[in-house]
Amino acid sequence: MEITLVLVDPFKPLIDAWQEYFADLPRVEIIHDYFEKVDEYDCMVSAANSFGLMDGGVDAAITKYFGTQLMQRVQQHIITDYLGEQPVGTSFIISTGNEQHPWLAHTPTMRVPMGISRMDYVYVAMWAMLRAVHLHNQGEQQPIKRVVCPGLGTGTGGVHPKEAARQMALAYENYLNPPLSISWPYADKRQQQVRLGGDFGLHMPTKG
Repeated sequence: MEITLVLVDPFKPLIDAWQEYFADLPRVEIIHDYFEKVDEYDCMVSAANSFGLMDGGVDAAITKYFGTQLMQRVQQHIITDYLGEQPVGTSFIISTGNEQHPWLAHTPTMRVPMGISRMDYVYVAMWAMLRAVHLHNQGEQQPIKRVVCPGLGTGTGGVHPKEAARQMALAYENYLNPPLSISWPYADKRQQQVRLGGDFGLHMPTKG
């Protein structure tokens, strides 16, 4: 099932970077605002930590909007399914309890609040979220069609807006174009695309 990716953030430099890196990708909407102002979506992405402590940044706003019951159920899911620590690179879909916006994709970008500017964690988290939505839509009666996603790693993580946009767009592009087969040349190409936070954050990669 095709999804629409709704990128929402109040940070103008990130909006500009999204407009640059997502310009050629289909079914993307970019909104310069807070997620609470978005009316239509099925799934909200929580750019989270590994322990479901949703009390800072966008996570705090999500908890305020959907209620503390959501954070409590997220933490219980982490205890039950991940033995108390959800690794970066994983994402799970959980009900919000809200009929209008029924799903949350809990997607850690870091273990605890920390800098991730020299990491590929933004790509890894974005990829995990898209895969979780994909798997959800293969098996659930109520599919996800519109996903609201804030900036990943751009707050506490300290990732430059252009680098965050690059990694997010690359993950989405790869999600839209899965391979027919896997080989070492394919793996090498993917690694060269992702790199590691823009080659350890020492320079800002250009688009393309």
